[in-house]
Amino acid sequence: QVQLVESGGGLVQAGDSLRLSCAASGRTFSSYAVGWFRQAPGKEREFVAAVRRSGGSTRYADSVKGRFIISRDNAGNTVYLQMNSLKPEDTAVYYCAANVLNLIDTVVPHYRYWGQGTQVTVSS
Repeated sequence: QVQLVESGGGLVQAGDSLRLSCAASGRTFSSYAVGWFRQAPGKEREFVAAVRRSGGSTRYADSVKGRFIISRDNAGNTVYLQMNSLKPEDTAVYYCAANVLNLIDTVVPHYRYWGQGTQVTVSS
């Protein structure tokens, strides 16, 4: 069993940066790939980024490539999402999730464990 808690969200202006954190409990966390997803009002949850358990392989949605960076600290049981050059269209609730097969997958149902989310709002 893994529990995930996101933090770091907030209200920022376009062009600003934020760093989200996903803190995990459970000794098996370092065995799982971790993804970040987001959901804007009235829209489906969408993939943002993912990182394998080693931290050596990552994957990004085209909409955030070159602006967002995902990383992890397995010793600290934490995964980060550094978000730069934020745009109003990045406004959403951001969730982290664990993939027990260590796949950097874009598909929501393939992730077993989910956090409660953190709100990111980018004003123009």
